[in-house]
Amino acid sequence: MRLKGKSLIIAFFAGAVLLACTGNKNEEKDDMDDELVESSLDSQKISAQNVFNALPSRDKVISLVAASKAEYNPVLLNDPNSVNKYSTESSKALNLGVYGADLNSTGVFEQTQESMLFLKCVNILAKSLGVSKSFDEKMMDRMTANKSNRDSTLEIISQSFKSADTYLKDNGRPGTSSLIVAGAWIEGIYLAVSTARETKSEAIAREIYSQEESLKHLLQLLEQSKISSDAAYVLSDLRKIQPLFASQAKTLASLQALEKASAELRTKVISGN
Repeated sequence: MRLKGKSLIIAFFAGAVLLACTGNKNEEKDDMDDELVESSLDSQKISAQNVFNALPSRDKVISLVAASKAEYNPVLLNDPNSVNKYSTESSKALNLGVYGADLNSTGVFEQTQESMLFLKCVNILAKSLGVSKSFDEKMMDRMTANKSNRDSTLEIISQSFKSADTYLKDNGRPGTSSLIVAGAWIEGIYLAVSTARETKSEAIAREIYSQEESLKHLLQLLEQSKISSDAAYVLSDLRKIQPLFASQAKTLASLQALEKASAELRTKVISGN
């Protein structure tokens, strides 16, 4: 089955749906006006919001997609059959982000059958992480009932991740929450670079390079949330990727190094090792 490439490039920015769980820009401003950030959890909330704020708007993404006229093979998304191999908390969190990005990708373009597959993966990992109430049967019923309404399904996904994010932070697990964000970001970059290469789109390449800012905030988020030792490779590899955003010519021709590095990190994440 071949789908429109719109889903693929949207997945690059799918973190916008997942990261929206930290609130919107006005909420962040209100929080900072009310009081100074005093706790590590408050600091993490603001850093996660900064990642979100650095992502492009959905309207801009759709404009890029319309110009690219890409097509893609959906096997580029993480295999739903792999969901049960993730055994550690960090690998579950990372791949909850990955599958969340893939779920958003299919949801944006109303690929109902595939959406249900990725929703099941999200539900399995959420249950294993103790946040199943965020992705319970009621949520699935709402997704099914609203399958013909793209905006409604995206809002349901966003609210479910918001609930999971809040629960994890309130229960002293900010590292797990930050790894979900990282998984979504990594999956998105991997898919976006693939799209840029396949479509030879300079516009998409430029947008990818503009994510230097979101990566900076993601690194801050991971550093301050004290992720587990078995996930330390994520922070290490993202630090190695960071210079590739700054030092390249920011053209399609310069994407090769970023493509290689992002694919290698994404392989580590979805392998579950």
